[in-house]
Amino acid sequence: MITQRKRSSKPDWQIAIAEERIAILFNEAKKRAPTDQKLAQRYVQLAKRIGMRYNVSIPKHLKRQACKYCCSLLPLVQHRVKKGVVVVVCEQCHKTNRYR
Repeated sequence: MITQRKRSSKPDWQIAIAEERIAILFNEAKKRAPTDQKLAQRYVQLAKRIGMRYNVSIPKHLKRQACKYCCSLLPLVQHRVKKGVVVVVCEQCHKTNRYR
């Protein structure tokens, strides 16, 4: 019988650094978005990748600021509410993002 190897989780200090870095990258993306949209999009992609690598979930208030499909920052002023669901349309890829 083949035994499965148990994967060890990342140390707590690495997880704390990853969470801090995700917040920093989202703040930098917000600062850069008006002048350089590509750089802001890259910062969001990096934040998502760090979250996947260290198995850290991105906080809800940050996750709702970025498009799920193209990683560009969403306009926070243009949204609709339908049956308790917030609907935001991305300006870059024109896909709809729905949040409860």
